[in-house]
Amino acid sequence: MKWNKYTISTTTEAEDVISASLSEIGINGVEIENNVPLSKEDQADMFIDFPPELPPDDGVSRVSFYLDESENQEEILIKVRQMLEETAKFMDIGEAVITSSETEDLDWINNWKNFFHSFTIGDILIKPTWEDVKEEDDGKILIEIDPGISFGTGKHETTQLCIKELEKYIVKEIPSCVEKDASGKPDIRVLDVGFGSGILSMVALKLGAAHVVGTDLDINCIESGKENMTVNNIEEKSYEFYVGNLIDDEALQKEVGEHPFDIVVANILADVIIPMAPVIPALMKKGGIFITSGIIDFKENEVKNAIEAAGLKVVSINHQGEWVNITAIKPEE
Repeated sequence: MKWNKYTISTTTEAEDVISASLSEIGINGVEIENNVPLSKEDQADMFIDFPPELPPDDGVSRVSFYLDESENQEEILIKVRQMLEETAKFMDIGEAVITSSETEDLDWINNWKNFFHSFTIGDILIKPTWEDVKEEDDGKILIEIDPGISFGTGKHETTQLCIKELEKYIVKEIPSCVEKDASGKPDIRVLDVGFGSGILSMVALKLGAAHVVGTDLDINCIESGKENMTVNNIEEKSYEFYVGNLIDDEALQKEVGEHPFDIVVANILADVIIPMAPVIPALMKKGGIFITSGIIDFKENEVKNAIEAAGLKVVSINHQGEWVNITAIKPEE
């Protein structure tokens, strides 16, 4: 089925009134585009990791709605124009120009799968659950992922930056604070802040970490994270997932920090890392490693300063595209 998309160019002041008025006409569901910055509450409710860096708010809003072929579009558009004329009498609705375009009825729930395919990061193969392992990838560390409604396929630059650092400190340069288990194997404990789909938790465990604790604001991540762990044959005793905000939830801080961590990884937003930085050292062992990303390049110094102000020493800064990873260590003295 083909749909016609109609977009009203209006003001951010009028977008809510126009949206409500469209609903009264019988148009159920609208799409709003503007440059209004997201509030912290909005960001907390989103199922994506990285809200776009928007240009300055210009007060312009685009309110779109869709009509299918079976509807009397001319009649509906007449009602929309009449509504706009009435609304303009008591508030600024901007240009109120209506533009149109045509779109196909697509399977939006599954269509994204066409763009997610197997790829490697070093010796790690990250593969969607619906693809087979290629012959040339035999022998690689395999992680199968179906992110569902939670972020994290490993494709994003920030995730890849974190994976490279995890491999470095779990396999190649094990922190001095790491103890050994009864068999003499490194007993590495990792805290994954904002675990999402569980991708970094799985990477840590597959690389050799003994135990992972993950925290996230979104309760849906618990289910998707556990499902991905099961798909990858990771035993439930190897991980724990919690819902909550480490920045101000003292009960959560106490619960996850009962046993300090060798490595803390946080692939989240710069604006979250900054207020969280003072909390992190208490969750780490002396000599422990703090791996961060989700940092857009122009916020690099701001995050670096916050990490250093918290008492950690920055040991490396890495870039991939416009994204930044900052890795720091908790001094032993």
